[in-house]
Amino acid sequence: MNGQPAASHPPANPHRGEAALPVAGAMRRLRPSFAALVAAEEDLGPLFALVERAGEGRLALSEIATLFWHCMDDHEGLSREAVGQAVIEQGLAACTRPLRVLLGQILKGSG
Repeated sequence: MNGQPAASHPPANPHRGEAALPVAGAMRRLRPSFAALVAAEEDLGPLFALVERAGEGRLALSEIATLFWHCMDDHEGLSREAVGQAVIEQGLAACTRPLRVLLGQILKGSG
C-alpha cells in the first residue's frame, strides 16, 4: 500500500463544506451538519467562541478531536480518543486543513 488509509467511506465534497481525515485506517468524511454542530456545541460550548479561540491560536487538542468526532459522518465503533490519536498521528499541521473547512462552514454556512 502507499501509506494512505483506504478510502472505504464516501469521499468528502469540499463544495458542500466537507473535509476528510484519516482515522483508524480509513479516510473519514467530516460533514458539519446542523445536528453534528449542535452536538459539538453541547460538548464544547458556543461555536462562535470556539472559532474565536481557534483564531487566537488557543484551540485545545481535545476541542479539535471533539469537533472532528461530532462532524464525522460515520464514527460508529470509534471513540473520541481514536480521533484524538489520529490527530496526533497526522500532526496538527496536517489537521489544520480539515479544521479550517469546518470552522469556515460554522462562520459562512453553506450559502
